[in-house]
Amino acid sequence: MSNPKALKRRSFIKMAISAPMLPIGSTGLTALFNSSPLIAAEAASGFRSAEFISMEAPSLANPEAMATTSVGSMLEVTMQNGDTKTYKLAYEPFFITGDLVPDGKNGKILAGGYVDIHNRPIMDNSVSGKERQFFSDCPDGMSLLKLERAKVKGVRGNTVFAVVQFEYTNTNQGNEKMYGVLPSQIAVLTLNQDPASGKLTLVKYTPVDTSSAQGLWITCGASLSPWNTHLSSEEYEPDAPFAHENVRFKAFSKNLYGNETSANPYNYGHLPEVTVNPDGTGTLVKHYCLGRISHELVEVMPDRRTVLMGDDYTNSGLFLFIADKEADLSSGTLYVAKLGQGFSIDPKDDGAKLSWIKLGHATSDEIKKLAATLKPSDIMTVLKTDPNDDTFTKIYYDGITNWVRLKPGMEKAAAFLETHRYAYLMGGSMGFSKMEGTTANLKDKVAYFALQNIQDSMIKGGKGWNSQSMIELEKPLIAGAVMTSKLEGNQRDQSGNAIQSNWVPRQLSALIVGRDIAQDELGNLADPNTISNPDNLKFSEKLRTLFIGEDSSTHVNNFIWAYNVDTKKLSRIASMPSGAEATGLSVVDNLNGWTYITANFQHPGDWLGKLHSKVMPILNPLIQKNYKDRFGAAVGYITAKPSGIKIT
Repeated sequence: MSNPKALKRRSFIKMAISAPMLPIGSTGLTALFNSSPLIAAEAASGFRSAEFISMEAPSLANPEAMATTSVGSMLEVTMQNGDTKTYKLAYEPFFITGDLVPDGKNGKILAGGYVDIHNRPIMDNSVSGKERQFFSDCPDGMSLLKLERAKVKGVRGNTVFAVVQFEYTNTNQGNEKMYGVLPSQIAVLTLNQDPASGKLTLVKYTPVDTSSAQGLWITCGASLSPWNTHLSSEEYEPDAPFAHENVRFKAFSKNLYGNETSANPYNYGHLPEVTVNPDGTGTLVKHYCLGRISHELVEVMPDRRTVLMGDDYTNSGLFLFIADKEADLSSGTLYVAKLGQGFSIDPKDDGAKLSWIKLGHATSDEIKKLAATLKPSDIMTVLKTDPNDDTFTKIYYDGITNWVRLKPGMEKAAAFLETHRYAYLMGGSMGFSKMEGTTANLKDKVAYFALQNIQDSMIKGGKGWNSQSMIELEKPLIAGAVMTSKLEGNQRDQSGNAIQSNWVPRQLSALIVGRDIAQDELGNLADPNTISNPDNLKFSEKLRTLFIGEDSSTHVNNFIWAYNVDTKKLSRIASMPSGAEATGLSVVDNLNGWTYITANFQHPGDWLGKLHSKVMPILNPLIQKNYKDRFGAAVGYITAKPSGIKIT
């Protein structure tokens, strides 16, 4: 993480909202639910459309709503016969991190608890007499899925699983910052799905053993693959040539291995994949061939080979991976985008064309072997002062000027282990500031990308700006934007070779843009009636809706939005506790006849000076009460409450 405050309000809240929203049968909408059935529609009625009705942003007139997950939105469902019904939405947690939850063995386990490489608890000893195991206040990426032959003791209805990852913990009990110094954790939740209502209830919590993958580093967003696995992330890869100077990475190594030197930086910054087993356990493998970048979350296309990748960094790029085989990310070809003329954040503009530069082809195994055997100096020489030597190339890495010289024969190692630097050397447009969540509208063949903020390397003359990127904006937009691209086939790389995919982004233009404002009465620095600092993106094919979760340093409360791509209507559907970040967003259109939305929130009450100066004295006691003195965060789901009528 280059600049924790400008980066992502990762210290905010990542609330896993895993919510049955719209039960969908084979012929259309069959129900909507909460704790009881919401909509049950016969096939003859048929589902036509759904529209979210926006909620107001919470205010100090109701501080309790600002200090928790507040859902005052509604959902209007229209059937083919023209009948409509409106249902109130709500939020229900599975647990608060730090709770003791069922382990499936007639015992309890600490939700979000941290362990080392030997699966031993990592203890917070920062306050004498209050020693306890660390647990995360930052749940993030979440996937909801089912298996055909799943059977877990204690499930009375349908067996459903959720994979939840915990990105980091914000502080220890002594109030020292802990970002990135603990190995990230992942767990499989076994859930009971009530067949009649769709209600989900936690039955078992099972940590995933990450030791075979050398532990995990800052697991952020996630997605569900078309083959039903959880695709995790490792963002802000440790800068390998300077890892020996990195206090955070050395602390990470000590907490993971017991010393500051055992962790190899080249083992982090990759794409972990979790496979859930029918008994509710999970296994993990880390793929080394999708580039060592700031993986935020990826989206795999219906061909089961094409992977669109966000890159949450300053001087980040837009990356593409084409796997050799379907449903197998263990080998393939990596590309970086090159922007043409005309990049703009004006939604009225057509945007800039994209071309693609091939960085290399590799298997995960061969790159993993290179990671274990090569030192950074074996791959390239990297300097932070000008050597006045023409054999070096000046580049920008995370906003910092570097001079680099590639060692002979090290192209493949550089492409997959020093991906940011190599992509720059190869001519890629490495000028985005925090290209985050990625998702796709498959029917229309359109992709969406979240630019969490637009500053620094995107502003002509700004920190990390370079003319090679072809991005030359005149002024920053801290509130950010959602970008979009058409997906096409018949494209070729810079050498004229065919790219073997029909799902390749062809241009990049703005879809929804935030709006910076002078600070309002509540403290907002961006217009609270539209998006700000978009982070996680997910698209529902059934609802024709793009869901947007905020990671904002400009909204007093971060929101989840629903944008209907047909009506162009933007609706606020949920508000996170103040100081918390809305992440972990996911959508499953049909899970045993029900549609679910998932998300997370993290670090409630993470106060940012000017932004929260007015609300903090009022809200802090409430958030401390709700979330374990601000050490806990909720994992749960958005649900719907019927207005007392069941449609048949």
